[in-house]
Amino acid sequence: FYGFMWHEGKNMNDDVAFKRRQWRSRLVLLLIVALFFGSFGIAAILRFSGWQPEHSKNFGALLNPPIDFSAQVFTRADGTVYPWQPEENRWRILFVSGKPCAQECQRMLDTLHRVWLSQGRHTERIDMLWVAEVPAVVPDFKGFVPMQANAALDALPEHESAAGFPVYVVDSGGFVILHYKAGFDPSGLRKDLAKLVK
Repeated sequence: FYGFMWHEGKNMNDDVAFKRRQWRSRLVLLLIVALFFGSFGIAAILRFSGWQPEHSKNFGALLNPPIDFSAQVFTRADGTVYPWQPEENRWRILFVSGKPCAQECQRMLDTLHRVWLSQGRHTERIDMLWVAEVPAVVPDFKGFVPMQANAALDALPEHESAAGFPVYVVDSGGFVILHYKAGFDPSGLRKDLAKLVK
């Protein structure tokens, strides 16, 4: 009789231990599922709210679709054609103003010159296309390219803004991809260029 009771007790203890193991396994599985769907849910919320990691965020406004100048013929101020030459992987800062801007243009040129210099060894792959009145004092740097006006530039957003002077970034193929509104922070342009010319 006592032997029977002992075996019964042992079987009950085994059953309890087995059920505990089952519950532990189920709990681990539930935690894994919760973590997976929790992470997925957070990622979905961030994605649809428009959040971006700091390192992937643009400071300029991304033009979507970009403005295509690849088939347009642009001419330097000296009358020679400015080729896009996408194989050179050359980037452009584009400044456009069809109105007199003596002091404002001087300040903008100084600002953009500092942005250009901040790119270090990559400056050889960055041109500053200047479609505006050339200031009285021009820093001596080979990236500065005075240009003639072109009707295609009318497609640029806010290029004749009453608020000031916007700036644009043009990729190596002749597509305008970024727009910096009048009064933009030059450090944002500097950071965007640094990512693009790597």
